[in-house]
Amino acid sequence: MINELVISLRPTTVEDLEWLFQFQLDPEANYLAAFISGDPADKTAYINKYQKLLADPAINNQTILVGEVIAGSIAKFMVQGEAEITYWIDRKFWKQGIATQALQQFKLLEPARPLHGRTAFDNIGSQLVLEKCGFVKIGTDKGYARARMAEIEEYIYRLE
Repeated sequence: MINELVISLRPTTVEDLEWLFQFQLDPEANYLAAFISGDPADKTAYINKYQKLLADPAINNQTILVGEVIAGSIAKFMVQGEAEITYWIDRKFWKQGIATQALQQFKLLEPARPLHGRTAFDNIGSQLVLEKCGFVKIGTDKGYARARMAEIEEYIYRLE
């Protein structure tokens, strides 16, 4: 039951990266995320990239816990001077309200506003998470989605 789940966030550690790497290997999750970087199976590149990101004070990396179990990650990063969020939930935790609860908590931790979110046009789950958390769709963009090997539309959201 959703109400019984205890969702919490804590700063991501290097030790979390092994779990988070495993989550992003899921082909269905990659398809929905669409805009992935590099080869998801390249563990060395993943670990090296995220060790650098964890050391960057401009990035707010948090690990999502369900009880004591790592369920995903959420982060704020900067793109061309604008704060954006990203989140990734292990598929076994999908459709339980975890991403929504995690984003609600993250909004309290992260002071940057406006805060932007982007999602593939057909990632309805992610769109609902953003909307439930007060993000408003402000536009669209097109970009190359490596996970789909095609240019697709993405929706842009903003939280004031």
